[in-house]
Amino acid sequence: MSNPDSSPQATSSSTSPPSHAGHIHTPMCRSCGAPAAAPTPVPWSGDSPPPAYRPIRMPAINAPTNTAAIVLSPVPQPLPVPPAAPPFAFQAPAKRITSPDDIARFHASTHGRHFLGFVAALSASVQGRKLSDPLPSPPSPAVSALLDLISALSAFVASTPPFPHSSRYGNPAFRLWHEKLADSVNELITPITATAASPSVLAGAEVELAPYLLDSFGNGSRIDYGTGHETNFAAFLYCLARLGLITEDDYPAVVLRVFAAYLDLMRTLQDTYLLEPAGSHGVWGLDDYHFLPFVFGAAQLIDHKYMKPKSIHNPDILENFSKEYMYLACVMYVKKVKKGPFAEHSPMLDDISGVPHWKKVNSGLLKMYKAEVLEKVPIMQHFLFGSLIKWED
Repeated sequence: MSNPDSSPQATSSSTSPPSHAGHIHTPMCRSCGAPAAAPTPVPWSGDSPPPAYRPIRMPAINAPTNTAAIVLSPVPQPLPVPPAAPPFAFQAPAKRITSPDDIARFHASTHGRHFLGFVAALSASVQGRKLSDPLPSPPSPAVSALLDLISALSAFVASTPPFPHSSRYGNPAFRLWHEKLADSVNELITPITATAASPSVLAGAEVELAPYLLDSFGNGSRIDYGTGHETNFAAFLYCLARLGLITEDDYPAVVLRVFAAYLDLMRTLQDTYLLEPAGSHGVWGLDDYHFLPFVFGAAQLIDHKYMKPKSIHNPDILENFSKEYMYLACVMYVKKVKKGPFAEHSPMLDDISGVPHWKKVNSGLLKMYKAEVLEKVPIMQHFLFGSLIKWED
């Protein structure tokens, strides 16, 4: 028996033109004879409005593509900072990274390993500690000098109000603030180096320390800020540790006092001068500006009796505890500045909230910091190398 679908009659009936003028021909399916075109939808009535549109989340161009490699990589471990020994030969640091090969060379070097180990050590020092907890030891003179430095920079904001500005980003008054920083950077650093046992040994250290500090608060020309600038502040602290100005006993104070004050200042600068996110990952980043407060904040919450990663979805917890834990403060800030469902504007943070405990969050963020910040050429091409963070050929 012949196949009716392949008969000339069936083919003719499905493709013949309309026989009468004014008759609308509906294409027929050659397999089943049903109309091939979808029927016109019934218009929505006032009693039956259309459902709310919820877009399907598609991967962004800059979404992390090496997730499996990050998961399988070892967790960065705390390492001691190798002390620098006099006599010192301070020099203006310079950029050296231009390619993935340079990134690999940096991470294989002594200071590449120990810089990441320094960040891990800072994180480990605040496990289970709230911002308001008493410090295990009184702040050292260098920590107090760092806090005075940040207070002075905060005063510059009060004396440099933003200009009337209609754009979403980039208030030009930030350039004036940054000029004040540049004009006074040596004066701001001198009280820190003066806390050394022999301050004269550190004479001229400003020439090497100042560029790290200048690049810790954003770019004055582009009026932007990102994780690369934040990393330069960590590098500034690493240089102070190499010089013996801050020690491992100071690490809790460095995170809970100094870095917390730095974060508060950066939020003020971001809100006051509308700093543009530098190299933002968009919805696929933790935050348009920061990474390290999530690392430190997750460490603070390790082994907390009641708060779990999923607690970030509880508004009462964010409201009551964001002043004690940096992670919660960062999530609260994200929810304040971004609109719409949290899972859509911050899918990475939303996914992390499904992790069962904070120790895993902290270790995962340390691995992610290495992969998504310290191993990215667009970020690390601005990293500086001198005598304290040496480039090894």
